[in-house]
Amino acid sequence: MKKYFLYSFFLFFFVGNLAAQKALKAPAWSYDQTIFEVNLRQYTPSGTIKAFEAELPRLQKLGVGILWFMPLHPIGVENRKGTLGSYYSVKDYYGLDPNLGTPKDFKLLVAEAHKLGMHVIIDWVANHTSWDNALVKSHPEFYMHDSTGKFIPPVADWTDVIDLNYENEALWAYMTGAMEYWIKEYDIDGFRCDVAGMVPEAFWSYLFPKLSALKNLFMLAEDERPVDHTTAFHMTYGWNMYHLFNEIAKGKNSPQDIFALLQHEDSVYSPRAFRMRFITNHDENSWNGTEYERLGDGVKAFSVLEFTLPGMPLIYSGQEAGLNKRLSFFERDPIEWKQSDMAPLLTNLVSLKKEFKVLDAADKGAPLTQVHNSNENNVISFVRAKGKEKVFVVVNLSKEETEASFQNLPAMANAKDFLAKQKVNIRKGFSLKLKPWGYKVFVCK
Repeated sequence: MKKYFLYSFFLFFFVGNLAAQKALKAPAWSYDQTIFEVNLRQYTPSGTIKAFEAELPRLQKLGVGILWFMPLHPIGVENRKGTLGSYYSVKDYYGLDPNLGTPKDFKLLVAEAHKLGMHVIIDWVANHTSWDNALVKSHPEFYMHDSTGKFIPPVADWTDVIDLNYENEALWAYMTGAMEYWIKEYDIDGFRCDVAGMVPEAFWSYLFPKLSALKNLFMLAEDERPVDHTTAFHMTYGWNMYHLFNEIAKGKNSPQDIFALLQHEDSVYSPRAFRMRFITNHDENSWNGTEYERLGDGVKAFSVLEFTLPGMPLIYSGQEAGLNKRLSFFERDPIEWKQSDMAPLLTNLVSLKKEFKVLDAADKGAPLTQVHNSNENNVISFVRAKGKEKVFVVVNLSKEETEASFQNLPAMANAKDFLAKQKVNIRKGFSLKLKPWGYKVFVCK
């Protein structure tokens, strides 16, 4: 075990105040965005950059603003899992996997995304490499070794990769240079850093000023410690909310537990901290089941919450097509693109987030206030309001048809049912009938 792991538990629970004081401020363009995870291998029949570029207008119409590409590097062959291997087994940090296309292809794609008003971030695997990465021979001192001098994986099951040793600070300079290369060469807008908590905080603190000197980047950590927001990252994973959604769908937790979790987040994270909200991603889809397996008929209801709770929502490749299949992780397994009512719902939710500044991420958005209702065993209701702008959300998180009335409802003159595109009269004594897993989003300005 790397010695810096010993500090992680302590840091998560005891540096909340420190994190609040030193948390990084995100780029101005990022606060109202939705992030879209691109699984390039599975996105099109050919799985190439050029084929994906043709999809950019459709994604612009969907409204997403940040495209996160899963790793683009060449994949290791030695000890490879499956036919194609894991995206996260990096053979060359400076290279682009020729199976995906050419460097020119990716430069053109980034430029086109920028023209369409979207930003591009790429997955970066700083914690480990493939067994046949050139560094294994040129810099074996960059790696962890066991007592006999053999290379070791970071986790026993990750047999296709070997662990890097950040106690060697020469590795810091190498890794920083490789990341700088992708900014300079491809004009990308940031990084999603894989297993960021397995890399020492000191490295991230060293890295961020150097990358920021080149461009005002957006940084996402695959981690959820408050301290991450003080080192190099603007957004962390909202895993706790993801797991709570799953438990509510099973009937094991109350919808009201969402408020308790949000209060806990407020107590340990800086107001500047972006939390990523999601109901699926590449790991969850492949290893733990599709959102339909985990959430059942509640997929749309939890999607509404994903977009209206504080944070930034994530859409994973195929989610807009109602993807109900676990995609193979180590093989070609193209997404089946089909018409789905998820596409218009997600388009409307992305539009909602952009139009109403009260839904902006972190301290740019409005605080969330619980609206008490008469059926809190099944129904969650809350408002986010600032000035005349209000978004009132009601979601039935049960398989029962239900009715709810609301006790502390704010005044909402000229309100509109945003998703139904209808005017509604909201006043004292207002009540709703909700279908199983039904939802309503009311807005006014």
